[in-house]
Amino acid sequence: MGIYELISGFFGALDSFIWGPFMLVFLVGTGLYLTIILKGIQFRRLILSIKNLFESAFKKEEHKGDIPSFQALTTALSATVGTGNIAGVATAIVLGGPGALFWMWVTSIVGMATKFSEVVLGVRYREVNDKGEISGGPMYYIETGFKEKYNINAKFLAILFSLFGVIASFGIGSMAQANSVVLAIISNIGGGNSLTLPIFGEVFFTSTILGAVLVVITGLVIFGGIKRIGEVTSFLVPFMSLLYLIAALIIIVIHADRIPYAFASVVGYAFSPTAFTGGLTGFAVSRAIRFGIARGVFSNEAGLGSAPIAHSAAKTPHPVKQGTLAIVEVFIDTIVICSMTGFVILESNLDIWGGNLTSSALTSAAFSQTLGLAGSLVIVLCSALFGYSTILGWSYYGEKCFEYLFGVNKKYLYKLVFLFTVFFGSITYVDIVWNISDMFNGLMAIPNLIALIALGGVVAEEVRKYFK
Repeated sequence: MGIYELISGFFGALDSFIWGPFMLVFLVGTGLYLTIILKGIQFRRLILSIKNLFESAFKKEEHKGDIPSFQALTTALSATVGTGNIAGVATAIVLGGPGALFWMWVTSIVGMATKFSEVVLGVRYREVNDKGEISGGPMYYIETGFKEKYNINAKFLAILFSLFGVIASFGIGSMAQANSVVLAIISNIGGGNSLTLPIFGEVFFTSTILGAVLVVITGLVIFGGIKRIGEVTSFLVPFMSLLYLIAALIIIVIHADRIPYAFASVVGYAFSPTAFTGGLTGFAVSRAIRFGIARGVFSNEAGLGSAPIAHSAAKTPHPVKQGTLAIVEVFIDTIVICSMTGFVILESNLDIWGGNLTSSALTSAAFSQTLGLAGSLVIVLCSALFGYSTILGWSYYGEKCFEYLFGVNKKYLYKLVFLFTVFFGSITYVDIVWNISDMFNGLMAIPNLIALIALGGVVAEEVRKYFK
């Protein structure tokens, strides 16, 4: 075994440990705790949250903040509505069975309370930097919130979160997404589906050109700051989401007679360890829970602490009002988009039990089975747009974490490095990079979840005063 394989195996094992049962229990447990102390706010205020969504989309706001609250929502959605909605759902179903989709729903339900709390704290403790810009997120509510409530200096936790956030932004937020965008394109124009061909081969040349284009269109947006990011995502996110949902809905309606079977499979296999008929292996309940929760968290990012960084920039009159938009964010990402993907796959005639298809290839095959070439084109376009939008959202997350660590005047250094990682991710794909970035993505959650539990009472008090 070579040194690369040894290092890759080490970080792969470490990543699996960090994202193991403890982390999943920690994430879901925190969501349950917040659901209880907030008296099920995601259920009681869901209609209000949807009302606030439409109000924010069409009403001009003149409150403290950098961007309208709707643009703050779409910036956060740009990072959450990503490849996980296309590839992640398929992977969860292949590895954990249809029941994994049920546990994705469970994760999203408690995740609504988690993300609501994150955003409330983010807006509650946001600050104005030396350039007059709004800065917020876990690093600020960890440092200020612990000092205010417990008179404890928890700056080291805020620094850890920011450090993990910067590293994760270069991996999952940049290289992995750039690779997904390029791969989605070149694998459908005759270039093959691999980026590991000879360095001067057609695929490398194609990926180099695409990588350069991706760097340019990313740079034009992120150097315009959060205002330009907000403007772009406020158009891009609704467009790509509606395109995907319309295509998925057409397929589901065409095969409406299979909806009862698909729903029964989701619920039945969430609690049954029985193997699929003709399947090569059984799907235990533990596997459905494990992969359902893991893919659900990866998709909606509730508990990771990323979304409140974007929401903190919102022009909103109160933290709780912006928090209600966070409830809708999780609802759209997992309950709507991920469910659509799952039902399209389960209504297809594809062999998801013993077949060789997985990830985005399975989703693409399910779409093209009914819609033909149009279905494949929808997946290609949405994969590219979902990946690009995630790059934009995570660039802002990493920038704000970098700003907290090194000051507002050095942010341009972060943006230059970020653009380099976009290009590097476009022309190559290294498993070790994915494992390391995924690991730091998980590490972000630990200080954030500690803060959410410690400051849950602050959120409850803000809710009580707002609705009083």
